[in-house]
Amino acid sequence: MSRTSLIDAYDTLLLDLDGVVYLGRHAVRNAPESLAAARERGVRLAFVTNNASRTPGAIAAHLSDIGVPAVSDDVVTSAQAAARLVAERFPAGSPVLVVGGMGLRGALRACGLRPVTTALDGPVAVVQGIWEGISYGLLCEGALAVRAGAWFVAANADTTMPTNRGELPGNGSMTRVIATATGVEPVVAGKPEPPLHRESMIRTGAERPLIVGDRLDTDIEGATRAGVDSLLVLTGVSGPLDLLTASPWHRPAHVAMDLSGLHEPPARVLRGRDGWECAGWTARWEGGRLGLSGDGDLIDGLRAACAAAWDEAGDGRVDEDAVKPVLLTLESLSR
Repeated sequence: MSRTSLIDAYDTLLLDLDGVVYLGRHAVRNAPESLAAARERGVRLAFVTNNASRTPGAIAAHLSDIGVPAVSDDVVTSAQAAARLVAERFPAGSPVLVVGGMGLRGALRACGLRPVTTALDGPVAVVQGIWEGISYGLLCEGALAVRAGAWFVAANADTTMPTNRGELPGNGSMTRVIATATGVEPVVAGKPEPPLHRESMIRTGAERPLIVGDRLDTDIEGATRAGVDSLLVLTGVSGPLDLLTASPWHRPAHVAMDLSGLHEPPARVLRGRDGWECAGWTARWEGGRLGLSGDGDLIDGLRAACAAAWDEAGDGRVDEDAVKPVLLTLESLSR
């Protein structure tokens, strides 16, 4: 097996933040060291987040505080992608009603648009992003503007967001208020939709990017739709069951426990005589259920099991009950 590291195949890491680099105020295990090592190898880091609540400068300061040095130009947000969408459709100086925080306001101003807070200002668009300060009154203003014909844009559609306290409601959940009240569905700028990926490519000039995330339905689907490789880390939302039952759009090119996997050799998962094999593990189907045997690093067992499950599923998804023996094996060995 070649000792080349996984990261050597890429020139830029497009990194999700929540659940990948940090959880709340704290760094995810192994994240600062792994990202420092990536920079030392000449790989560019871009921090790409669906969270539109904060400015790139505030996010960069947070990253620096947890041991991941960054400047605002290293950060790409769904707020910036949403602002570009609006700016490409309406002339400079147009009023845009902001149902969100400073991240959205700053991004709109940077694109020459004028943030407003009331439907009485005749906004051409309503842009909504997650923000702790969203009030009933502001949601009402957004609904009134959309009913009057304003273009409805959501920074992202994440129904939840990971924190160190657990998963909290995300922007996708909050946008349902205006969507339900008006019957108008928002155009989505964030992952997995193309605008945020396009914004990332414009800002980084990446030629061989690797998208790194913790969610199959945003990070990994976004990479699949963009035709680029992805790495799922198991430090955030998606877990082993999600992986084993993933549809084709949600299957990452690589899987790792955390960002330290960037500096390990690419996993070799091969179809053997007895099943799918990876570093001492074998996953095989028997009587309609997937079993896993072997020993070594548990992540290699999961990789073998994923290959077997995805091969069996083809363009569909395997049933949860069919992969429960794998989960039981992994859980018993991790104790």
